[in-house]
Amino acid sequence: MAEIIVVTSGKGGVGKTTTSASIACGLAMRGHKVAVIDFDVGLRNLDLIMGCERRVVYDFVNVIQGEASLKQALIRDKRIENLHILAASQTRDKDALTMEGVEKVLKDLAEDGFDYIVCDSPAGIEKGAFLAMYFADRAIVVVNPEVSSVRDSDRILGLLASKTRHAEQGKRVTEHLLLTRYSPRRVEAGEMLSIADVEEVLGLKTLGVIPESADVLNASNKGEPVVLDAASQAGQAYQDAVARLLGEERPMRFTQAEKKGLLSRLFGG
Repeated sequence: MAEIIVVTSGKGGVGKTTTSASIACGLAMRGHKVAVIDFDVGLRNLDLIMGCERRVVYDFVNVIQGEASLKQALIRDKRIENLHILAASQTRDKDALTMEGVEKVLKDLAEDGFDYIVCDSPAGIEKGAFLAMYFADRAIVVVNPEVSSVRDSDRILGLLASKTRHAEQGKRVTEHLLLTRYSPRRVEAGEMLSIADVEEVLGLKTLGVIPESADVLNASNKGEPVVLDAASQAGQAYQDAVARLLGEERPMRFTQAEKKGLLSRLFGG
């Protein structure tokens, strides 16, 4: 049975698509058969970050509307054989997504032997975001450590608890917190919320902390999810998050500011 994971947030620009790509890649690198779906109809960024934008012939909406088969629309990743991407439409309206259509795609993927289906949700609470989370078994709530991002994510948690299929069945979606663009130095300076602050407000346990890093943008520009960059702290942090998602114990890295050496302190380096 496929496990459906929604990557969501209340606020745009916090790193949902980067996270969706890296979580999907990380799961596939560990031998699982994974599909990652872009629910952001009209914008479509997942294929850019995955580096397959030139290979998109049919998209998610084409499949839902019966204009293409799921097999025709799924793009196999060139780096990881058991990873597949289903792109969003750039030309359709968000109303092109239907509850029945989404359910059929997810069911067909499960019947095709996929272990994990990662749903890259648009920001906010519009239709695409609602459909991305409705069928989820797990939710990764992506948050920047700042007040507005935390407040908006609290609203998403309310929807996960009340507006999903699990909620209708009296169950809960398993929720995880993923902090992105985290800077320990700025936390120490009081310019950014700490991990403990965010956990206390949202009542969630942290799955991963992704440090603020230029490597994330560089990887996106190259069409390579940053989790594939083993030399990058951000890439390593995503690998750790995937391991925790699979039940492994991993220490939380990159959460403490580096201590300056004696010479740096003396000479202001």
